[in-house]
Amino acid sequence: MRMLGAALAMMTSAAMTFAAMTFAAMADDDDTKGAQKLAMQGRDDYWHCLAREYSRDSNQDLSEQDFGRSVASACPSERQYYRVALLDYLTSQYPNIESGAHLATANRAVEAAQKDIVTAYVKRRPPAK
Repeated sequence: MRMLGAALAMMTSAAMTFAAMTFAAMADDDDTKGAQKLAMQGRDDYWHCLAREYSRDSNQDLSEQDFGRSVASACPSERQYYRVALLDYLTSQYPNIESGAHLATANRAVEAAQKDIVTAYVKRRPPAK
């Protein structure tokens, strides 16, 4: 349980850092605030789902690569909601930027979450003998 707490603390820290970078500029527009709130909720839901994946007993003995594949396919609805909500937020916040750039940013955010959970998984595993 202590390892799960440490992993969640690490993920929360990473998520807060990412959120600060991603959502640094806030507009006064209600639509933008609503989109920001939905993007943050999507992020939180995705992180919580990944944390559940991290703590599943069936994943405890997987290699880093196998766990990474498991995480990449886990939480499909949460992942998609996060991606779409972040894309909506970025589009409302930065309407003059090409939508493909916003999609790339949203995809990088999903990839960063997955990478962080895999990193936490690897760090908590005992060294190979």
